[in-house]
Amino acid sequence: MAQRPKRAAVIDALKFRPPVYVPWSWHMTERLAARMKTHLGTDDLEAFTEPHFRTFHVPPAPWVALDATHDRDPYGVVWDRTVDRDIGTPCEWPIHSPADLARYRWPNDPRDEEFAAIRAAVAEEPDALTVYAVHFSLFERAWTMRGMEDLLVDMIERPAFVERFLDAIVEHNLESIRRALGCDVDSVYFGDDYGTQRGLFMGLERWRRFFRPRLARMFAPVRQAGKFVALHSCGLVEEIFDDLVEIGLNLFNPFQPEVMDVFTVKKRYHGRLAFHGGMSIQKVLPFGTVADVRRETQRLVDLGRDGGYVFAPSHQVPGDVPPENLVAMMQVLRDQPGYPG
Repeated sequence: MAQRPKRAAVIDALKFRPPVYVPWSWHMTERLAARMKTHLGTDDLEAFTEPHFRTFHVPPAPWVALDATHDRDPYGVVWDRTVDRDIGTPCEWPIHSPADLARYRWPNDPRDEEFAAIRAAVAEEPDALTVYAVHFSLFERAWTMRGMEDLLVDMIERPAFVERFLDAIVEHNLESIRRALGCDVDSVYFGDDYGTQRGLFMGLERWRRFFRPRLARMFAPVRQAGKFVALHSCGLVEEIFDDLVEIGLNLFNPFQPEVMDVFTVKKRYHGRLAFHGGMSIQKVLPFGTVADVRRETQRLVDLGRDGGYVFAPSHQVPGDVPPENLVAMMQVLRDQPGYPG
């Protein structure tokens, strides 16, 4: 196979080897994408962002548009996209009681042709780490189907129901995880926000009861296949890092600098847990000068020179970020010695 320097740089980083250069991979919101196309004079934003991850996902069934601002997902959740076009806000959900869970029928469309397409794309991928994404992988799937407040109350008043609910989600996810591993992807990514910027939604004790053992079940086949496990969780969730390492996590995203000292944490976990993110989307990118962005990007690049780090903003970059700041950020990344571009 031809040399694949971008994929090699990511693998070196994930294995805590000094990469030839610090790799990166990031995304932007729809609003910012439209602004960047105008600013750059091109529709080919991938040529600008040069992602080092190639991500795939197969939903169990298509979403259904209900009107201009509302969609129903395959799980029966209605999403209001009036304000947030990229994710939206759940406004109707299918599980209103334990009895509803007993009657619920999980979507189970095999989507064979889509997994076949992933297998072909992975085989032909010229140079990126291939990733299968399990979006809304556990807590997020549960609260969007039940309602956040009701699910948190259930953890106190109906814990056995919560465990049945989460076990059903895990079983549902394991099918797509196994099929994705059959496509020979390099990594499986689990999206699941556990924290606010003050700490865990449910507290550490309940996180360990309800989520740690079920994440371990989903991580296990990925590690057994010799692939990397990645997890996304916004918020102040540093207190679960040791647990995540113990159950097999390789890469944590988005590594928010607003809620943790990314420089201290990265050094503390070197050799045990790699990080992806670290560039502030709440302060530096939207409100910093070009010089500020260059300086912070360089600090993070320097942090990653010994491995264990993939650069990125700390979430999808929002629409209020000046295009000039993103251009400056990318210039610092591309100017690294050893970068093949």
